Amino acid sequence: MATTTAEQPLSKLNIFSGKGVQMRAFHITWLTFFFCFFGWFGIAPLMPLVREQLHLDKGQVGNILIASVSATILARLLVGRLCDSLGPRLTYSMLLVIGAIPVMLIGLSNSYESFLLFRFVIGIIGASFVITQFHTSMMFAPNVVGTANAVAGGWGNLGGGIANIAMPLVAGAFVSLGYVDKANSWRLAMVVPGVILLLMAVVYYKFTQDTPRGNFSDIQRDTTAKKKGTFAVALKDYRTWILALAYGACFGIEITVDNVASIYFVDHYKATLVMAGLLAGFFGFMNIFARGLGGYVSDIAGRAYGMSGKWYLLGVLLLLEGLGIAYFSQAGTLTLAIMTMLLFALFLKMANGCTYSIVPFVNKQAIGSVSGIVGAGGNLGAMLVGFLFKSENISYSTAFLYIGIGVAATGAIVFLSRLLTTKTSEVPALADTELQPA
Repeated sequence: MATTTAEQPLSKLNIFSGKGVQMRAFHITWLTFFFCFFGWFGIAPLMPLVREQLHLDKGQVGNILIASVSATILARLLVGRLCDSLGPRLTYSMLLVIGAIPVMLIGLSNSYESFLLFRFVIGIIGASFVITQFHTSMMFAPNVVGTANAVAGGWGNLGGGIANIAMPLVAGAFVSLGYVDKANSWRLAMVVPGVILLLMAVVYYKFTQDTPRGNFSDIQRDTTAKKKGTFAVALKDYRTWILALAYGACFGIEITVDNVASIYFVDHYKATLVMAGLLAGFFGFMNIFARGLGGYVSDIAGRAYGMSGKWYLLGVLLLLEGLGIAYFSQAGTLTLAIMTMLLFALFLKMANGCTYSIVPFVNKQAIGSVSGIVGAGGNLGAMLVGFLFKSENISYSTAFLYIGIGVAATGAIVFLSRLLTTKTSEVPALADTELQPA
């Protein structure tokens, strides 16, 4: 039976429209991801208060940083498979309910060990990104899916930046209203994002569907890849691993900066808690356009030069990001630090968007699994660089310098890997000509 236009993926993204199943899903999914990011990093700008009250040393803060992104690795792998089987609607709704619990309860922590455990479990919320990218991939056609994924991901990632700005103000509001003292304000403040996550679970379940044609349970689907095992199919493709490495060098660094920026500005430049949160928020606020810009430029490169254009663009963006981080690490004044931070943030977030403009083309029958593995690569990158920030022998500035060098090297690897495979005439899963204009 032929599908109608309303039941097909959209070939045009109109961000000002909420009409139709596709655009309704687009707006609900990025907004849900926004609040997931808000809850995931809501405690980050309040860490100076937590550090003082729980008497945490540098190594313990570093362990908390690592824990905050570790659970997300396994969660993204699992969620990717669930998307392929249950669909994004049910998967997202369940994740939101489960993730809201540790967000609301982290305020019960009274020791380093209990706080570390809650921070670890909260990390499962980061798997929301995989569902967001999967859902938009279902709703948009190949010619625009890179832009749609990038805009949805970028606007969602914005939640981390807004959390850095808003959570110190939320904590301060509870203090001014007399509900709690400053030292304990972080405890009550974290209830707010937890409640929002529960509300978004209801919204997602009631107002979205898995595909333009309906939910997975109501439509006939091609189960060929499912029988083979979508996860195994994704694992066998080397491009999955190259993209995972690239995502570790862009998104992995993004969530690391979301976690440490406030402490870095407080300790290194003597900024106040509110000012440090505001500056960290500037970094996250770049997502309002930069990730979408990366996806948009990647789609243009794809139409003009095929898949090779997308890959080469990703390599260049990572190289520029790495150089920007290296300059940021050597900034001698707060003004210069802000300028260089915004510079590398632009390339970093564009690289995020560019990476996930490639993901839907690796294997159309295993989009969820590929997305999950690549997304997990982002968190694995964050976990590994987290060890730099816990070391007593490495300053935060030196850690950023090492990160910049590593990211630039990753950009070179991405660029060269595509160059070498193209020379050997390896045929990609989606032919370059399919992305070029007729």
